Amino acid sequence: MALHEVDGDRRNAPDDLYALNGTGSALPRYRIPDGPMPARAAVRLVQDELALDGNSRQNLATFCTTWSEPEVRTIMADTLDKNLVDKDEYPQTAELESRCVHILADLWNAPDGSRAVGCSTTGSSEAAMLSGLALQRRWRARRRAAGKSLDRPNLVCGPVQVCWEKFGRYFDVELRQIPLLKDSLTLRPEQLADYCDENTIAVVTTLGVTFTGDYEPVAAAARTLDALQADTGLDIPLHVDAASGGFVAPFLQPDLVWDFRLERVKSINASGHKFGLAPLGVGWAIWRDAEELPDELVFHVDYLGGDMPTFALNFSRPGGEVVAQYYNLLRLGRDGYAAVQRACAQAAGRLADAVAELGPFTVLHDGKSALPVVCWTLAEPPAPDGWTLYDLSERLRMRGWQVPTYPLPADRQDVVVQRVVVRHGVTRDLVELLLSDIRTALAELERQHVGVAEQSPGFHH
Repeated sequence: MALHEVDGDRRNAPDDLYALNGTGSALPRYRIPDGPMPARAAVRLVQDELALDGNSRQNLATFCTTWSEPEVRTIMADTLDKNLVDKDEYPQTAELESRCVHILADLWNAPDGSRAVGCSTTGSSEAAMLSGLALQRRWRARRRAAGKSLDRPNLVCGPVQVCWEKFGRYFDVELRQIPLLKDSLTLRPEQLADYCDENTIAVVTTLGVTFTGDYEPVAAAARTLDALQADTGLDIPLHVDAASGGFVAPFLQPDLVWDFRLERVKSINASGHKFGLAPLGVGWAIWRDAEELPDELVFHVDYLGGDMPTFALNFSRPGGEVVAQYYNLLRLGRDGYAAVQRACAQAAGRLADAVAELGPFTVLHDGKSALPVVCWTLAEPPAPDGWTLYDLSERLRMRGWQVPTYPLPADRQDVVVQRVVVRHGVTRDLVELLLSDIRTALAELERQHVGVAEQSPGFHH
């Protein structure tokens, strides 16, 4: 048998991952460490900390993409070094962004695709703010041309995502949020006239309200604003926040008129990383034509090489999410997107039907006619010593499910609801597992809120 000598240094060096340099103490929190550690130790320690996060597939609160095909991950790795703003250095990445803009303009029925303009953003929130800025500057231009004062502008909307509240606060625009009527979960067109005036820069309608998943009546709102213009002369543009619905309605409700088919709709924002199926970090803002996007908002930059027009709240950002968006559009096509969204709607419908059958709930939105989102409330107000939806959320959290509980916006904040977003990857099987855990949680909550003698069974296996 051959004899082999063992290198002294290797013999004394630990091979176990958790015995390597840097793994024997708590990770630094407020100060960069003095020296390096092996890469495999550093990555393992970071992964150990991330293991304490929840399972994103069980996060039923988020609208954002939590599952992607392996090919998307490959694209993201391949484009890690591409700066989207540097269009001179990465012209083909810029070309793919341009293709996405034109594809979405066509998907949303722009009257002439060659006249529509748009850009990608870090998400629908940035896209909403850019759209709001364009509306504000257009309003200013109209006021100046008419020789009128530039009093504080206002934006009229129903229950909106917090990005619009940020827009109002950051850019000094009064946000006039219309309270909900007692029999409605969205703004109603008949409410608009009481909130609009000569300082209104636009009305925002939401195609997929965050709180419930309902679509607001965009076409009816447009007709109301047409009538308002005929009566008062006020020509108020309409913006559609299609953060989620922009990638659902064209495939599940193709006959619903909400987009650029309406002359009054001047701009649309959407999120690519929600029902657009792209990984986190991409949104879209589209204007029906270049006239709706004031030139003063577009910057021309030359210090990266070439002349690069840019309209964004930030500057450098990764190009991978935009490339992945183009991949999804190419990979799935209309039929593929329709199939994905239809599967989500079917799973949502199953969940809604089962929740309604459980007894203590009233389903407010069943996910069948708008976004595949299911929203419910308690059929009866909880007794003083009874359990609430917040208790149910806490029970489900013990099993890893994140099912949010919150009150509806004004004037219906007395109604507390729960909501489940059925997005790509939330399969029928996951829905059945959730329902099983809901049933178990309900049984436990019922036992908790009965007499002590009844809730103390003997020991059993």
